[in-house]
Amino acid sequence: MTEVAAALADTGTEFTAGREALWPLEHITLAGLSWPAQPEAANLRPMLLLHGWLDNSDTFTHLAPELTRLGDVYAFDFAGHGHSGHRPPGQHYVLMDYVADLAELIELHFDADKTPLDLVGHSLGGIVAALYAAAFPERVRKLVLIDSLGALSRHEHEMIPQLRRSISKRLAGSSKPALYPDLATAAKVRAGGLSPLSPEAALALIPRNMQKVESGWLWRTDARLRHPSALTLSEQQVLASLAALSTPTLFVRAQSGLLADNADTTQVRTQVIKDFQQVDVPGGHHCHLDGDTRPVTEAVKRFLNQ
Repeated sequence: MTEVAAALADTGTEFTAGREALWPLEHITLAGLSWPAQPEAANLRPMLLLHGWLDNSDTFTHLAPELTRLGDVYAFDFAGHGHSGHRPPGQHYVLMDYVADLAELIELHFDADKTPLDLVGHSLGGIVAALYAAAFPERVRKLVLIDSLGALSRHEHEMIPQLRRSISKRLAGSSKPALYPDLATAAKVRAGGLSPLSPEAALALIPRNMQKVESGWLWRTDARLRHPSALTLSEQQVLASLAALSTPTLFVRAQSGLLADNADTTQVRTQVIKDFQQVDVPGGHHCHLDGDTRPVTEAVKRFLNQ
């Protein structure tokens, strides 16, 4: 039994692993997981799942197997995350580059011009999926946003201070990576992060973001992912991107998630999306992974199968 499996077994966590997959792009190779459709699948329409910042495809280990009742399910690791390649030296992680990666992935490896995809995105994955669906509506049949509703925005007056922070961090570089004696220790660190996770959920999520070395475990994720963005959108730009959506959209709002305290901004954003549904579910930001995930699973299946 591997250390990953042993650590999960100690918590009683059920871990439904997908099949490893690689999708070469022109300048980078994206890795991920696939779950083939069950024989009785309802519509056989492919579904592409996009994870959140600093997460990976294993965030969908509860949701993806349930969606195989509808068709084939695929999840990929964003550049710099999980088992995917890292950006070359001198490049950084820009939001619109994630959208471009998604467009190239679909162009090269999915026949979306004949069979539009269903996109399901959590957090950053939802932001990227929404931008792609706005730009290429003919290739997306339905869009699901899990605790995600458009990009983070900043006031125009914050542009120059944000630019200074970003460039200063690039010049300073990343700190030396932390070394952990085992996965359980690393999981405890992740469990107390910006979006807290239970120990069980952290153990299910982080192994794909870790690499084994002789003296312990290091993060596999690119340290540059933590550098501040050089440029962020204004709220008016975010609203314009959401208003451009013509794809039927489901917003799964976690009652204790990251958007729970932004009711005013969230309400304005929901009002500009043309074909919009919302469902509130219990749980935190990782409501699809942590705790009772059935409300999320049932809401997503119901929406995609309509």
